[in-house]
Amino acid sequence: MNDVRDKVVAGSSTWESNATQSDSSPELQSSPSGSGETPQTPGAPVPLAPHLAAELHPDLLQQGWRKYWSKRENRPYFWNKLSGESMWELPAVKRDFDPITDPLGICHTGPSNAGNMTPGTNKRRPSEDNGPPPKKFVLAGPWDIEVPTNVVIYERPPTICPHPHPEIEGFRFTLANKLRQCYQELCHTREGIDAPKDSFNRWLMERKVNDQGGSDPLLPSHCFPEISHSMYEEIMNDIPIKLTHPKFTGDARKQLSRYAEAAKKMIESRNASPESRKVVKWNAEDTFQWLRRTVGATYDDFQDRLAHLRRQCQPHLAETVKASVEGICLKIYHLSAEYARKIREKHSCLLKENGIQELQAPLQQAALRKVWCYPVQFAVPAPRPPLVEHFLDRDQTLLRYLGETQVLNAVYLQKLECLYRYSCFDDKKFEQFLSRVWCLLRRYAAWVGAGGEAQLTQMSLPVPVLECLHRCFGVTFECFASPLDCYFRQYCSAFADTDSYFGSRG
Repeated sequence: MNDVRDKVVAGSSTWESNATQSDSSPELQSSPSGSGETPQTPGAPVPLAPHLAAELHPDLLQQGWRKYWSKRENRPYFWNKLSGESMWELPAVKRDFDPITDPLGICHTGPSNAGNMTPGTNKRRPSEDNGPPPKKFVLAGPWDIEVPTNVVIYERPPTICPHPHPEIEGFRFTLANKLRQCYQELCHTREGIDAPKDSFNRWLMERKVNDQGGSDPLLPSHCFPEISHSMYEEIMNDIPIKLTHPKFTGDARKQLSRYAEAAKKMIESRNASPESRKVVKWNAEDTFQWLRRTVGATYDDFQDRLAHLRRQCQPHLAETVKASVEGICLKIYHLSAEYARKIREKHSCLLKENGIQELQAPLQQAALRKVWCYPVQFAVPAPRPPLVEHFLDRDQTLLRYLGETQVLNAVYLQKLECLYRYSCFDDKKFEQFLSRVWCLLRRYAAWVGAGGEAQLTQMSLPVPVLECLHRCFGVTFECFASPLDCYFRQYCSAFADTDSYFGSRG
């Protein structure tokens, strides 16, 4: 007898409309697989007389099997209230012991009350007589957010950071783009190069690790040392020109010529020492002479000559532009600290307008105790959310606030809704759901930038790998993820404030 598979019916979203409740009668939702016919009797199933119901084995009753009468077929059938399976024939008793190593079940202890179990001992609740519970909404996608956590942490006090707000996130987005543009202009005007690709985003992440007492979750404001080593090295690597891996021999020759010319021009226009000026100019002239007299040089010849030229000139060039590059790093950091202060002041004004008192000192935990890991909690109440407009465009969802639109795939919006239902405890009616999704998207847009520099940061492991880690090793937690690319519903992310509503543990 084949099992009857349940059909998953996608319901409407919680924040859009209430889900339609379906009839929970087993005769309407499942049918015995033997005949392929579904009993059509409406209402609750008709229970049998006590002496007929007592025919079921106690183990079958323990496994959820019940016996009902079909009025249309005029014969009894069996239905499992736990799995929803139904059949005409009496189901077989599932043994909890190995029939090969222990065929008589002697070594199997069984449940503690197995010896005292008699038919009719287990009382059923009234809800059990009405059939199986309503089916859960299953969201298809490259994730499994139904997996509970098995991670234990020490209980921590709520954070004093204020709740994200669309007005503040829009202001932070503007300042972050302004800082990014300033970085590009400083590199171009002072060193004659474009800002290194992804350098600004790496600087944000590197400074975020060192920003222990900062007031802003995105812009660094309290770091030591103030000069970022990673930003300094990335700018230095592109001086005097940005080197690439040429595909052809002609490209390798042009790159060697451009490097020699740029190095000579830079050492002549800067306040360099006589020794540095002499070494760089001599190597540049020697390279030009080699290019003029060499005919038929190979790709490797040009690359070797370029490597030799860099070894001779780069230390002198780095010493010449060191103060200028350090000035760029300091300028960007000081602007970031100033922008973070402005954002904090604007947030404080918003809290005062809503009558919310801002906390200055972090809260202290009374006692250390181990608990299951849980999302970040806020100590300050959330201000009243503004209106965020919601539009549907085929398979995309558009969220608009004050003319600024954020676009998200409709499937991922449903994923965020499921994560929000699991992790958010202060908005059970989904009144602030759309505004918090807009803040989440705006924060990541500020980090990625207008050119989409940090899109590769949203990459994750393939789903089969995560499934294998969960199945074979019991992994239920991701240390580096975001609400958009997470596989489990518990993870750590870059921004604890905007991501906490959607499962981030910090």
